[in-house]
Amino acid sequence: MIDIKLIREEPDYIKQGLLKKGHDRSIEIDRILELDIKRRSLIAVSETDKAEQNKISKQIPQLKKEGADTADVFVMLNELKEKVKKTEAELKTIEDEYNELMLGLPNPPDDDLPAGGKENNEAIRHFGEPRTFDFEPKNHIDLCNTLGLIDYERGVTLAGSGFWIYRDLGARLEWALLNYFIDAHVADGYEFLLVPHMLEYECGLTAGQFPKYTDEVYKIANPTDERMHYMLPTAEAALASIHRNEILTEDELPKKYFSYTPCFRREAGTYGAEERGMVRGHQFNKVEMFQFTTPEGAVVAFDEIVSKAEALVSGLGFCFRTVKLAAGDCSALMARTYDIEIHIPSMNGYKEVSSVSTARDYQSRRGAMRFKRNATGKTEFMHTLNGSGLATSRILPALVEQNQQKDGSVVVPEVLRKYLGGLEIITKPS
Repeated sequence: MIDIKLIREEPDYIKQGLLKKGHDRSIEIDRILELDIKRRSLIAVSETDKAEQNKISKQIPQLKKEGADTADVFVMLNELKEKVKKTEAELKTIEDEYNELMLGLPNPPDDDLPAGGKENNEAIRHFGEPRTFDFEPKNHIDLCNTLGLIDYERGVTLAGSGFWIYRDLGARLEWALLNYFIDAHVADGYEFLLVPHMLEYECGLTAGQFPKYTDEVYKIANPTDERMHYMLPTAEAALASIHRNEILTEDELPKKYFSYTPCFRREAGTYGAEERGMVRGHQFNKVEMFQFTTPEGAVVAFDEIVSKAEALVSGLGFCFRTVKLAAGDCSALMARTYDIEIHIPSMNGYKEVSSVSTARDYQSRRGAMRFKRNATGKTEFMHTLNGSGLATSRILPALVEQNQQKDGSVVVPEVLRKYLGGLEIITKPS
């Protein structure tokens, strides 16, 4: 949620920032400012009338003690009570609209991001060169089928399009990737959390996914509970709420967490033919990094998370690049995003395997997540950052394609071999 003080003081700055993301919210911002004036006026009236109520109520015992007639006083109290009731009803109506509009505003992008979408993204670093083959390379679907790593057909039988089954060495290779990621994060001092896969509505609201994207998640019907629950689309939805409604000390920051979860996405059914197989699905595995920081600590944290994601991909020996997203390609929730994109030969291009973002104080304002400054004792909103570390559904296709051999076998990256009993090459099962 955007700071209302910033909207009051620099409405044109906010409008222009959201336009860079492709969101024209001028009408909503003007309405927010109008509601804000009414809201503050009604709060002042209500507080004044309540104070008068309290003042008069405290006089009644003394008046009775003196034998004075209190009938007119009670009439006055009842009139004030009705006035307060009417004011608060009007205030609630205004605050409901005000909160709905505030929660619906996207996060403004950082000033240095160019306007526009993917066409204005900038590849700021390249690692390695795309592999050239002296034979006709196979795509990951054929490789995984031939090597017995993935069962696509039975995955569809079990759950429908957009699902698959990891088999034998495929399952072990997937688990090896996850263990590689986990060991790296533990070594870097991040705390490992295994979070619930089913979340309440407040988690999506704090993360910024709700109310706008409520219809894009898998909701869970529970006849014994009227609260909305949903399957998490990413561990970020859970990690963003770890300190909801809490006030930490400055010395406790930064908080560095990571979590492994399967992720559930409804939109996978709309992917194109070039994203067949595991590249986009309704369920996939991911390890997510998350940090809570001071405002000034967020810059350091962002660079750290980007470097960690790059190191994980580099450790696998892949050709990849780091891309700074233009304002319009950043999600509505984030102020800044860098994508780590890995080369998948059969697609003649790069696919994102990690997205590192900073939300500034956007999520913390929604979840009332603050910290107390040592020097002043004042509370401020924390900044939140997240990054995939990493998602596997595109790592494994890149792994088998970039490491395939002429005979159809696949070389196992050295960093994964210890998780596979020293296995160096995956060959077709006999």
